[in-house]
Amino acid sequence: MCESPTMSELQNLDIVLIGAGIMSATLGIMLKELMPQATIHVYERLPEIAIESSDAWNNAGTGHSAFCELNYTPQRPDGSIDASKALNIVEQFETSKQFWSHLVKKNLVDNPASFISPVPHMSFVWEKENVEYLLKRYDTLRQSPLFRDMQFSDDHAVLQQWIPLILENRKSSQPLAATKMDAGTDVNFGALTRTIFKHLQNDEHVTIFTSHEVKNLKRRKDGGWQLSVKNNITQEKKYINTKFVFLGAGGGSLHLLEKSGIPEGKGFGGFPVSGQWLRCTNPAIIAKHAAKVYGKPAVGAPPMSDPHLDTRIIDGERALLFGPFAGFSTKFLKNGSFWDLPLSINLSNIWPMIKVGLTNFALLKYLINQIKQNHNDRVNALRKFVLDAKPEDWKLEIAGQRVQVIKKDKQKGGVLQFGTEVVTCSDGSIAALLGASPGASTCVSIILNMLERCFKKEMQSPEWQAKIKEMVPSYGISAKENPEFYLQMREKTSAVLGLK
Repeated sequence: MCESPTMSELQNLDIVLIGAGIMSATLGIMLKELMPQATIHVYERLPEIAIESSDAWNNAGTGHSAFCELNYTPQRPDGSIDASKALNIVEQFETSKQFWSHLVKKNLVDNPASFISPVPHMSFVWEKENVEYLLKRYDTLRQSPLFRDMQFSDDHAVLQQWIPLILENRKSSQPLAATKMDAGTDVNFGALTRTIFKHLQNDEHVTIFTSHEVKNLKRRKDGGWQLSVKNNITQEKKYINTKFVFLGAGGGSLHLLEKSGIPEGKGFGGFPVSGQWLRCTNPAIIAKHAAKVYGKPAVGAPPMSDPHLDTRIIDGERALLFGPFAGFSTKFLKNGSFWDLPLSINLSNIWPMIKVGLTNFALLKYLINQIKQNHNDRVNALRKFVLDAKPEDWKLEIAGQRVQVIKKDKQKGGVLQFGTEVVTCSDGSIAALLGASPGASTCVSIILNMLERCFKKEMQSPEWQAKIKEMVPSYGISAKENPEFYLQMREKTSAVLGLK
């Protein structure tokens, strides 16, 4: 429990955002549009903004829009393609672009080229059965106008033009196929986060604290929250009263959710997976490839393991990555503690975690095999994409931690969930964001959903409805029912964001 401070020690606020990543940045800038006079504190335990999960090198930069990620379009037992998740994600990414366009038009962020760049998104497969799958996927997705610009080819000459690095020295008899969406993007969420906070810190009602860690929180009698905050440099502690708390601290959110004691947070656990990449160090090779190319994961591999050869634009320079490769650490954050996982286990989540461990042997086998890999093993995996890859042209980069959500399930006892989960209490005074990909890319939809749950009365008001529609014109409009409207908005946002 928090200690009891004197009233003179307390500060009374409207909003506290914990974690200075893309989610807190999105919520903060949106709330300032909706509630200009609200007092907001942001607490980040590290000395800089956006250097954990939102950093460009820490798994958060691909701009997931379902154009190329094959795990979003699984094949049903009857051979047909389930495109429901892909259709949902493409709608959410278009929503994100609308909001970013709003920020650009209002001069609330810097030059859009600083955080978003046009990069084609492609899926690439080999072997006859995979070529057949990709063609079925293409035919299925093309039924939606949001995917009607997708191209498909199994012609080596065409593929040579699209992905020359991957086609080098391929046998003409090898069955190959690819799809291509020129509307794809690369997003530097670290740069976007920093430019949003740069604007927020100029607001007299917003204060951003780095090297400050929220150590505890407890419910107040009036329904608000009291937080104890430690200055990690001076070791001083202060206390904050606030009406609303957002736990957007990546893997660190789970511990604070457990400390909150809200019943909605019971039964949640986390399974950490560390990410690794091969990063190309040869400029000549980097220059040969200009796309995000996703392949099919190995049999038994988890959904987040789609291998991809990924062109990135980071701080104006082109980079080339291949991966991801998984590792295991008990840390919930890259800059976390090895005690994160053990200390997260309690009576409410131990059974779901045990059940997940007993029923996910394929994932455990995959992780063990990944951990055993050396540099040559990783380069051999790369050679499925780049046949003549040389070990000396690639080096290993350690990326961020991904904490997959484990939650209670009535039938199974516990399930491992790949994706993002928002947990809110019944009165809406606290919200926690858990999980991983495609979180950053769908951040605007996630935050809007959270506002609907935590600010129900305000979100129903004509004033908020009008403001939300100004920020996100498609709000309340289904892409499935009105795809042409989304296409019109894609054209407008592309123009504003410089994606033509």
